[in-house]
Amino acid sequence: MIHKIYDMVGEYATTADDGQGLYEIIHPCLLRNEAVELDFTGVKVFSSPFMNFAFGQLLKDIPAEKLNQLLEFTSLNDDGWDVIQHVMTRAKRYYSDEKYRTAVDAVITDMAASF
Repeated sequence: MIHKIYDMVGEYATTADDGQGLYEIIHPCLLRNEAVELDFTGVKVFSSPFMNFAFGQLLKDIPAEKLNQLLEFTSLNDDGWDVIQHVMTRAKRYYSDEKYRTAVDAVITDMAASF
């Protein structure tokens, strides 16, 4: 199935809400081992919150190797690739290293409590 990201978010793939919306569309497909193509034609700006919510949390219950087989990105510009590679590297560590995940969660909890 092909998903045109521009139709979902426009030129700016930047918000966590938009990323979460994409995740909710593709996650069930990936769990069923269905291939997903994401067409980024026309999308010009990317942010970590969008990529984290759309793709990072996929690693919670889908191995990276499986994602590499099932997810196809088309027309993703260099900036988009840079952000997604950074996000996925961090997400792999977060979901595979319990000690690291505990430390990150503690820092985030402490920061949230200070607001």
